[in-house]
Amino acid sequence: MTVEPIAVSPVWLAQRERADAAARAPDLADEVRRRLPDVGPVTVYDLGCGTGSMGRWLAPRLGVRQHWVLYDWDADLLLRAADAMPRACAEGAAVTTEVRRRDVSRLDADDLAGAFLITASALLDLMTADELTRCIKACAAAGCPVLFTLSVNGRVELEPRDPLDEVVADAFNDHQRRTVGGRTLLGPDAVELAVEAFTEFGCDVLVRPSPWRLGAAEAALAAEWFSEWVGAACEQRPELAAAAGPYSRRRLSEATAGRLGVTLGHLDLLALPR
Repeated sequence: MTVEPIAVSPVWLAQRERADAAARAPDLADEVRRRLPDVGPVTVYDLGCGTGSMGRWLAPRLGVRQHWVLYDWDADLLLRAADAMPRACAEGAAVTTEVRRRDVSRLDADDLAGAFLITASALLDLMTADELTRCIKACAAAGCPVLFTLSVNGRVELEPRDPLDEVVADAFNDHQRRTVGGRTLLGPDAVELAVEAFTEFGCDVLVRPSPWRLGAAEAALAAEWFSEWVGAACEQRPELAAAAGPYSRRRLSEATAGRLGVTLGHLDLLALPR
């Protein structure tokens, strides 16, 4: 049975891009750069590229000629990503791009041949355990650095605090682990499993926190995220709906006024071949 991957809205990807860029761990990107050759081109595979935000963040930092291969199942997102990719890194070296429409959960080692770097953003938590293991086996076989950023870890802190915050967070985390079309997603358990798998396949792994920190300047994003967060929690536990109404109105009022602080936990992972 073929299961269509989860659709992601390009509007949501655009809304979150600035927060993503601010959250990613720059020292892991620096470590990648140190391991690349002084001259290129180097081939970079971006798995589940979406609208290309990872390339826009990372390509300027790498300092050499690059050729990015963008993988995604969504043809519209691939076109957006290719059109918006940088044409040069910060030092002026050329960046070229090609697109490949594929379900990244089904890639194998041949699909990643010739890679100097494999990367992805906000991807691992959308996979099942089998899909993640298959993906990591293919990445490890490429024998190059693998940088996966912004995988959720289940931690959410809101300021000011509210007694319902923890209840909603628990329900949302269960929703992240839900079964969709016969696929049980990893959600906040993804990074732990990824570290175990990369280690088993002969890689050293560095993990860094990469939380979103949303304040008054990100009020619109905080409100949008909060609405989706509560909605998913109530979908998972319908009994929360009665309490969620006044809770949401109160919290959204705080967000709109720039008084709601959100810290949303993510982790970045860099796997290095030994």
